[in-house]
Amino acid sequence: MPGEDRNAAADGLLVRVEGLTHRFVDGRLGLDRVDLSVRRGELLALAGRNGSGKTTLLRHLNGLLTPAAGSVWVDGRRVDADPARARRRVGIVFQDAESQIVGETVYDDVAFGPENQGLDPAAVRARVNGALAAVDLAALAERRPHELSGGEKRRLAIAGVLAMGPPVIALDEPFANLDYPGVCQVLGHLLALRAAGHTLVVASHDLDKIAAHADRLVVMAAGRVVLEGPPAALAGAVEAFGVRSPELLHPGGALRSWLT
Repeated sequence: MPGEDRNAAADGLLVRVEGLTHRFVDGRLGLDRVDLSVRRGELLALAGRNGSGKTTLLRHLNGLLTPAAGSVWVDGRRVDADPARARRRVGIVFQDAESQIVGETVYDDVAFGPENQGLDPAAVRARVNGALAAVDLAALAERRPHELSGGEKRRLAIAGVLAMGPPVIALDEPFANLDYPGVCQVLGHLLALRAAGHTLVVASHDLDKIAAHADRLVVMAAGRVVLEGPPAALAGAVEAFGVRSPELLHPGGALRSWLT
């Protein structure tokens, strides 16, 4: 069938980006021939200063934006061949968590997505309860979202995406505006999701918060991929592109985790 890649499953690729180019309405180049792949079960860290193209790239992964050139494939099918499917396969947690909160209670908010997928009430309850448990918000199910802390709101946004069952969860600056306990809470739950088999793409200019746990690091600048490889191997090179270098435990050693 047109738009399908029969080799994707065999190769273990869940996301494949080829020659992706994006132009904003004013003509500015947002992405410039980006090539990228994400393997099933991988935690990919996407770094770069503000304006480097991270958010634009994430929005292309589930068809929120239309390429000027190039293609994006998710789970073996081109995104532009079936954008609705892509949005079921890639869930995005935006930087402004409150913009994704629509329910009167925590439970209602997480139920919104599964209900709009047409699931029966029992399936919705199972999805909501599972998602709230995964981010440790089950005890706050009847709380009003505006009463939550910043870290709790970010976890609620993650739960709302998780409840819709996408194999890929992309997060845009998930640690923005969080204090130290909030960062640790969100990071810990992201790692639990990864351990449970979810594929994560985490875009952040605060590389030190995620680098120690990422399988691979991709650094962007001016809409291009400029570095790619193991985070520890690239730690000394990222500052040239406006990204703060993550700390090492010792020269040539492992990266420091915020959870230790």
